[in-house]
Amino acid sequence: MTKKDLLEVRNLTKVFTRGFFGKKHTVAVDGVSFRLPEGESIIFTIAGESGSGKTTIARLILGFIKPTSGEILYRGRNIWEMDKNEWRKYRREVQAIFQDPYGSFNPLHKVDHIFWIPIRKFKLAETREEAYDLIVKSLEAVGLRAEEVLGKYPHQLSGGQRQRLMLARAFLLRPRLIIADEPVSMIDASLRANILNLMLDLKDKLGVSFIYITHDLSTAHYVSNRIMILYRGVITEMGDIDKVVYNPVHPYVQLLLDSIPVPDPEERWRERITLPKMELEVEEEHIHGCKFYERCPIANDKCRNTKPQLVEVEENHWVACLKTNS
Repeated sequence: MTKKDLLEVRNLTKVFTRGFFGKKHTVAVDGVSFRLPEGESIIFTIAGESGSGKTTIARLILGFIKPTSGEILYRGRNIWEMDKNEWRKYRREVQAIFQDPYGSFNPLHKVDHIFWIPIRKFKLAETREEAYDLIVKSLEAVGLRAEEVLGKYPHQLSGGQRQRLMLARAFLLRPRLIIADEPVSMIDASLRANILNLMLDLKDKLGVSFIYITHDLSTAHYVSNRIMILYRGVITEMGDIDKVVYNPVHPYVQLLLDSIPVPDPEERWRERITLPKMELEVEEEHIHGCKFYERCPIANDKCRNTKPQLVEVEENHWVACLKTNS
């Protein structure tokens, strides 16, 4: 670990047990590692289909659940070894925005409530007037006016306004890192660009880094500097966004990108892209080689029994595939 890392995830693994005596288990995250630099604000995307482990990684980084193995280091310190003061600082500097812009609010409270709680908890202001000024500045930073939203209940605001409020709440704490878990998937398409542009503004103007979690590679390409694509809890491909999008190497990533429609009526899909069915749950004892084996169009017997390692195929571009790395 160096001083250049804001966040480092080392060989992170999370296994959920189920059934009587915990005999069955599901590997949600399997040996994932990545870094976010300290002196450079970036948007790092974690992408993949449902069940790939994206949200589990977010919950692990936020400290909602503990890993089965591996480490999460924030500025060189394992978050599960932090003392009370270090943990308090971590909770302030690492904030989250979630998928549902309505579910993040208590419908019985006015939206002001989401600002007053962190102000009191982290003692951000000494007087009510000072606290109100902080709230106003946070709202202005995300393009909202206090008179338009304060004093209202969540149902009186649009999905876009509610998501902006969550960004404003995060901004209130002056975080270094925001984990945005599918922040635009439940709002109108016309409003998605506004939220994504706000993320870019916070990154460029205020130096905030983001972990952007999504299944939408189009929005990922729009906002990201780097991307990590997961499949069944493992990294398939990772690197600079343009290198991964324009030169995909892993068969899974190639299929994902081929499935994105081109916004041109003259350029139509020529063939139907299909994948074999996948079991919804991944049982560790049944996986010996590549987890994409059963659905991979180029798999061979070696892929069944040998687990591929992440290999750098070009600068800042890593792939985990036996066929492409050989």
